[in-house]
Amino acid sequence: MELRQLEHFVAVAEEQHFTRAAERLAVSQSGLSASVRALEQELRTPLFSRTTRSVRLTEAGRALLVEAERTLAGARAAKDAVDAVRGLLRGTLSVGVEQCVAGVSLPRLLAAFHRAHPHMEIRLRQEGTTSLVDGVAGGRLDIAFAATVSSVEWRGELVPLAREPMVLLCAPGHRLAVTDRVGWDELPGEPFIDFHPDWGPRRATDEAFATARVRRTVALEVNDVHSLLELVQEGLGIAVVPHHFSRKPEARGLVAVRLGPVQPYYESVVVLPDARTMSPGARALMALVREETVR
Repeated sequence: MELRQLEHFVAVAEEQHFTRAAERLAVSQSGLSASVRALEQELRTPLFSRTTRSVRLTEAGRALLVEAERTLAGARAAKDAVDAVRGLLRGTLSVGVEQCVAGVSLPRLLAAFHRAHPHMEIRLRQEGTTSLVDGVAGGRLDIAFAATVSSVEWRGELVPLAREPMVLLCAPGHRLAVTDRVGWDELPGEPFIDFHPDWGPRRATDEAFATARVRRTVALEVNDVHSLLELVQEGLGIAVVPHHFSRKPEARGLVAVRLGPVQPYYESVVVLPDARTMSPGARALMALVREETVR
């Protein structure tokens, strides 16, 4: 089993298509297919279920994918470590981020990293916190900027960035807009606008409602902050969001109301692998994070 074969296998698994995977890797489709077939023959089991329209992982393929990603990440880390000893940072830094994470300016941070290490390629993925934690665990991501991750969920290093209260956002004409603070018992029956379940703010809000033992109805699920704020503006529902969302230009005119008596909080963290497996690129980026947060 060669690293090249694992790279081919992972590309097909992620693209779910041989042609797109071949284009991504800049290899011929016939060569890619032969590489995957050879891997299947070596393992004596099919890794993909193939039809004329789709390519899906088999149970054996799903099991291999986890280990293949970890193996490739380890190989990259080994090469990067040797370059680091030589005083060079080369290779790829894979960064994951949840949208509108608080406590750090990621664009400014990545720009500073690029200036300091121009020979490193930066790859950025925006995903929900659940996917980000899985990405760091599986070696797909070197580092992630996420929200509200518990020590039970992640046993690697968690570096706090920011902690802020969550507030209720509603349109000016809403019945709750005239109060200074809203109790949890006033919220049942209201339609809520929220993110998909793996996004950090949604996770924090779900946990807060569970703690308060209050049931709610999420009428509209969105995948970005701007859509959420626009829907609240139109009076289609209310939302519980991190406080800094209420200061965005798109939130102008909305009313932010405190929640109580149990106050929910939103936390931003950096998710890092175990120190022994952390890539040199991730270490260099964390040095910049610490400089930024000190400032």
